[in-house]
This record gives sequence, structure tokens and C-alpha cells, in this order.
Amino acid sequence: MPKSTPMIVYLNGQYLPEHEAKISVADRGFLFGDGIYEVIRVVRGILFMASEHLERLSESLSHVEIHPVTFGHQPGQPGQTNQSGQTNQPGQTNQLAPSEFHHYLFGVMEELIRLNNLQEGEAAIYIQITRGGVFPRTHHFPEEPVTPTIYLSASSFTPNTELHQTGTNAITFADQRWSQCHIKSVNLLPNVLAKQKAREAGVNNVVMIRNGLVTESANTNIFGVMDGVLYTHPDDETILSGVTRLAVFELADELGIEVRREAIREEELPKLEELFFTGTTTDLLPVVELDGNPVGEGIPGPVCRALQEAYYRKMQRECTGNLQKDYQSDLQSDLQTDPQGTLPGNDSFQSE
Repeated sequence: MPKSTPMIVYLNGQYLPEHEAKISVADRGFLFGDGIYEVIRVVRGILFMASEHLERLSESLSHVEIHPVTFGHQPGQPGQTNQSGQTNQPGQTNQLAPSEFHHYLFGVMEELIRLNNLQEGEAAIYIQITRGGVFPRTHHFPEEPVTPTIYLSASSFTPNTELHQTGTNAITFADQRWSQCHIKSVNLLPNVLAKQKAREAGVNNVVMIRNGLVTESANTNIFGVMDGVLYTHPDDETILSGVTRLAVFELADELGIEVRREAIREEELPKLEELFFTGTTTDLLPVVELDGNPVGEGIPGPVCRALQEAYYRKMQRECTGNLQKDYQSDLQSDLQTDPQGTLPGNDSFQSE
């Protein structure tokens, strides 16, 4: 039997087979969870809602004071001039403004899609940026400047369309995460434990509750429907305001569905007509059973169904091969007019 082709990943300026990618044992992401991550959906080789994901990435990096860099030989070969007007040197790193860093990541992601033959079907891009590797191990930031570790991978992905149609189940669970959930940190131990608890209970996920209020699941945002009105936790530091969640707000407005950014109280859960999860690889997933009891009529409801259809249409419409190029053109324009600035709207963007 022929061996399968290894996945090609990107690590600190190099494209290489996944089994050859290595980081230092001193990397602070490995030792402390001192890093940020992002996941972006790919449809027919096109990055879906990439600008929103990259803005969120930059916002989280800013919160933890990790400053993005690029490695001078990719994109751009040694001897070429980069967007900062500097000449690339082999192995050289350059610190960038957010808009330039986004442009750089676009090039890396598109190359990973090409190298891994992901131009058809669906895929997911994983991005992880840590503070880098340095000895000695200290809880405070390193005294000397350290180059962040930048890792990206691209792998095929198959949506669970059956669950989207039938709905799934969940249990309630105490939200034991830290108080800065709006930062998309790689430090996910409470999420891992919550997801494991769901697995042991034979269900798909958990509905987390903090101080009597519904926050999120282990890896998605949560919406509920009462009296035909859509409810979700308000944007604050106790939730990660997801990119798919932003799309739901947009689509609900188009469909004339009222949205209230008000947390669902624990005692209101039995009154819900509908409940659903949202996420980059989850899409809109109806929850039809909670703690062994039916949600509403025990089947996916009309509000979620309408939003699912609208979301699918949005994804197919935007993954045509044109919008991604338009966004990259906008980035190039930003670099020319405001090379030290940020992307339009970046200051007001709410992190997940």
C-alpha cells in the first residue's frame, strides 16, 4: 500500500512535512500556553471570512503583547524588498504593522492550500503564534527580545451535515475558565476538561453556566430563542465573540429576526424554544436535547433553520474566488496609504 502524502505545514518561515516541524523545548507556548491561535474555514480553496479572523488574531496578540513578525525569506526571496522597504535576508525577521502581517499570512495560507492540494472541497487553516522560545524559564516576559514562533497548518475538513439536520445533545456544566475569555489563547485546559465531561456523558458538548448565566460551550458560542427572539451573551471578557456569531447577527438582521445581546439565565433554559451552537467548523448546530430533556419540540426549530440556510448561501456566495482577491487588494491599498496603521475597523473589532 503506498504511503499517504504527508501534510505540509509552515513553521517560522519554512514549508516542510509535518513530521519534520520542530519547536524548541523552551517555547513559551509549550511551557506556559503563552500564545494565541486562530482557525479559518476554506471552501474550494477560498478563505471564508478571513479578514474577520485575522482582525481577531491581531486583537488577541495585542492583548497579550506578542508582536507579529515575518521571516524575511517568505513571502519574498532573499534580496527582494518587502513592504516595509527593507531588503530580505536569509532567516531575517521583520516586525510588521497588523495590515502588513495580515497580507503576509494570506500568502502563507494560500501556499499551504496549494501545497496540500486543498483547492477542492473544504478545509481548515490553523494558526498558532507564541511568544517564542528562550531560556531561562520565567513567568514574566523575557528580558531580551524574542522572535515569536509562527505555525500554520491546512487540513481537509468535512462538515457534519447529518448533525446539522437532526440536531445534537448537550449537558449543562459550570464555566470554570479564566476571566479573559475574549482572548483566543492556546491555554484551553478548562475547555478540554469540559469537552471530556461531555464525552463521558455521551453527549456532543456542554452548555457552560457562570454565575447563573449561559456563556458558551467548550468550543462554540451559544444562541437561544424565546418568543421568537434570538438571545446570546453580550460581548464582554467572559466569552469569545466568534466570527460565525458575527455572521449570525448580520443574517438575522437581513431576515428580520430580533436579536438581544442578553445572557440566557439558567432558570430560563427549560423555556427555550430553540438552542444552537455556532463556530468556524461547527457552522450553526441545533441542540435538541439538554440534560436529557427536549429543547422546545425536540427538533431543530425554524429560526435556526432559516439562519442555517442563509449562512450556507453566504458561504457559497463569498467563496467564489473574487472576494478574497478584493480583500488582498484592499490590504495592498492600506499598505500604500497607511503603512504604519491598522485595517479599517480594527480598533472597534470585538475579539472572540
